[in-house]
Amino acid sequence: MIVQLPPPPTKRWLVRPVPDSSDERAAIESLTASLGVSPFLAGLLVQRGIKTFEEARLFFRPEFTHLHDPFAMRDMDRAVERLKKALYAPQPEKILIYGDYDVDGTTSVALVYSFLRTHHDQLDFYIPDRYKEGYGISRQGIEWAAENGFTLIIALDCGIKSVDRVAEAKALGVDFIICDHHRPGDELPDAAAVLDPKRNDCLYPYKELSGCGVGFKLLQAFCLDQGIDLKTLYPSLDLVAVSIASDIVPLTGENRVMAHYGLKVINSQPRIGLKALIKVAGFRNGNTLDLTNLVFGLGPRINAAGRIKHAKAAVQLLLAESDEEADDFAFAINKHNSDRRVYDSKMTDEALAMIRQDEALLQAKSTVLFDATWHKGVIGIVASRCIEHFHRPTIILTQSNDKAAGSARSVPGFDVYEAIEECADLLEQFGGHTFAAGMTLPVDNIDAFRRKFESVVAARIQAEHLTPLIDIDLPLDFSEITDKLYRIVKQMGPFGPHNAQPVFVTEDVYLAAEPVIMKDKHLKLQLQQNRTGHQLTAVGFGMAQYAQQLQPRKPFSICYQVEQNVFNGTVSLQLMLKDIRCA
Repeated sequence: MIVQLPPPPTKRWLVRPVPDSSDERAAIESLTASLGVSPFLAGLLVQRGIKTFEEARLFFRPEFTHLHDPFAMRDMDRAVERLKKALYAPQPEKILIYGDYDVDGTTSVALVYSFLRTHHDQLDFYIPDRYKEGYGISRQGIEWAAENGFTLIIALDCGIKSVDRVAEAKALGVDFIICDHHRPGDELPDAAAVLDPKRNDCLYPYKELSGCGVGFKLLQAFCLDQGIDLKTLYPSLDLVAVSIASDIVPLTGENRVMAHYGLKVINSQPRIGLKALIKVAGFRNGNTLDLTNLVFGLGPRINAAGRIKHAKAAVQLLLAESDEEADDFAFAINKHNSDRRVYDSKMTDEALAMIRQDEALLQAKSTVLFDATWHKGVIGIVASRCIEHFHRPTIILTQSNDKAAGSARSVPGFDVYEAIEECADLLEQFGGHTFAAGMTLPVDNIDAFRRKFESVVAARIQAEHLTPLIDIDLPLDFSEITDKLYRIVKQMGPFGPHNAQPVFVTEDVYLAAEPVIMKDKHLKLQLQQNRTGHQLTAVGFGMAQYAQQLQPRKPFSICYQVEQNVFNGTVSLQLMLKDIRCA
């Protein structure tokens, strides 16, 4: 019996054009012959800009040699020279590796520290306290470095907008090499070197590296300068892959190459700390992890260290040299993640209630909420949860050190960073990306900021941005869903932004059996196309409410991804539903 549930949310289907120009048809013909694939699969590749055998080879077989010359990045020569000076001076300098407290920052610190400690023993690392120091380069961190004799700080995943802090450090005799990937401000810090592919004057050919990726490029440049075999860097790509997955950067270009090799390391010989984390995350031995597993399994646990207590523990885990040490850190971090889930659930419920009880908030084009008691370490997650229910740019604020600290998340197609930038006169500090940003402002400015942000969003956002979007690649008939199609689609990974796992649409679909609701919220369907066609099983997680719309002998359309299901030793293909549309 089907329980009456709320109606399913409306979603916008955006089906990409089927490649059909004369050039595209010629490319499909060529790829079909040269790769030995179906015209459908060749069309899927052409749709993603892969039109020749050589482009397909580079796409399906990423090579370590495909990485760009790191010296093409502005200031890389200066960074390497300053690093060499610190390492090889008659009196070697003390070097501090400084990074942000999130996954990208902590993996960056572990990456650079673990490499440099094999070349230098005057080395330490520093992660700012999320609550006492906040994001970026802190005065406390600079003072600690100066007091302890450090004369060079390598800043990772932060620093690009820390003009005043870097000047303060210089006055204390402390130099900076900045490795960042966030958007610069109008003025760059006066550092020994500023590595950031998003610098306006940087001609580096790939702009979308993670912070850890920029740190990797510094090590790559150092190895090239010193004649060190680049294969020594290969094991460290496990950390780069975790950063790429968790920081939601595009899975194109160098990111795709590094993620590809990083996953190979993780699935064959991960570092001791990641191995322990994989175990506490519940992945079984023999499981092949993909970027989705890193995003939802490993990333939140690494983040939880800094959200609940101090991110230093995450770096210590990633640098662990014994199973016992790694297991201890992984156990503690897993406990922090459990605590984070409790805060997350409670705060999300409170935030959603605030919206539903306020007519102005219900009608707004943005969400800005403040509660002085909310846990600062979870506000970004709560912003994302709110977007799942109210699909619009969202900022969650809490009180921290007598200021309001906020975390912003956006929806596809809307640049939340630019909208926040328009409100800069009300802020003390802000930074971030198109879809995620952070900020600090006086508590007294919250109401004015809420009004101005809403005004900016309302003026810029398009109606379609306020409806959840499903990007669909191509129409697909059930008869074309084969093991070969699945194998080739899987080889198109690793999947992520700008290289998403293909989503297909099939029309004229019928129920072959009564819908099954699992655990009161998931949907399982037995489907066939054109009433008499090949049958396939489809699963929709959290889609139980769709069942009440489906009727026997009434056609509907589905969009979905093709996955492999293993149950009791039996392997079969199944469809993972994204949405259902009734006629």
